[in-house]
Amino acid sequence: MRILLVEDDPSLGEGLRTALRRAAYAVDWLQDGSSALAAIKAGGIDLVVLDLGLPRLDGLDVIREARRAGATVPILVLSARERAADRMMGLDLGADDYVGKPFDSGELLARVRALLRRSSGQARPAFSFGGLALDPATLTVTWHGRVVDLPRREVSLLRLLMEHPGRIVSRETAQRRLYGWDDDVASNAIDVHVHHLRKRLHPGLIRTVRGVGYGLEDVDRTDA
Repeated sequence: MRILLVEDDPSLGEGLRTALRRAAYAVDWLQDGSSALAAIKAGGIDLVVLDLGLPRLDGLDVIREARRAGATVPILVLSARERAADRMMGLDLGADDYVGKPFDSGELLARVRALLRRSSGQARPAFSFGGLALDPATLTVTWHGRVVDLPRREVSLLRLLMEHPGRIVSRETAQRRLYGWDDDVASNAIDVHVHHLRKRLHPGLIRTVRGVGYGLEDVDRTDA
C-alpha cells in the first residue's frame, strides 16, 4: 500500500516515514502543499497523511482542490490546529479523518489501517484466503496456523493480492504499490518477491499469467 505523507517539519516527517515504512507501507514524503496537490491529482496513491500548516498551499486548500479535481483517495489530516472549526472545515471539505498533534503513533497507524480497510471495502481487520491469513496490525502472516516470518515488502505484496481475490494484479501495479519514488527498484523485484513467497508458503499459491501479472490460487481446493 502506498501512502503520501505531507509534512513540512523535518524531524516529525522523518519519524512518520520511518513508522509507516516499518508498518510495511511504501511512503512518499513531500513538504509543501502545491507538490502534494499535484501528486494527489496524478493518482497511484492509496492514502494521504496531510498536515494543514504547509508552505505554498495550505492543507485545507489541498483538500478542497483535490476533491474538486475528483480525487477520491482517503485523506487523514494531521494538525496542531485545535479549534473545532478547523476540524469541521477539514472534514466538510473532504477529509476522512482528523488526528491532532501531538499524537500516539499506534493510534495513527490504527486509523491508517481503518481508512485503508474502508476504501478497499474490507470490513474485517484481517485478510484470509484459503489457508492463508494476514493481520495488517501486527504484519503477522500464517499458513494453516503456522506463523511465517516475511520481509515487509513480501507482506505488502500478499496483502495486495489478498485484496483482489480471483483477479490478476499487474506487475506494474504491484511495483507502484510496494515502492516509493525514491526507492531503487530492480526490474525483476516483483518476480523475486513472488519466488520467495512461493518458497516460504506454497509453490502453487501465486499463479503467473505471462505478460499480465499475478493472482492467488486456492491450493487447498486444487490439492483436494
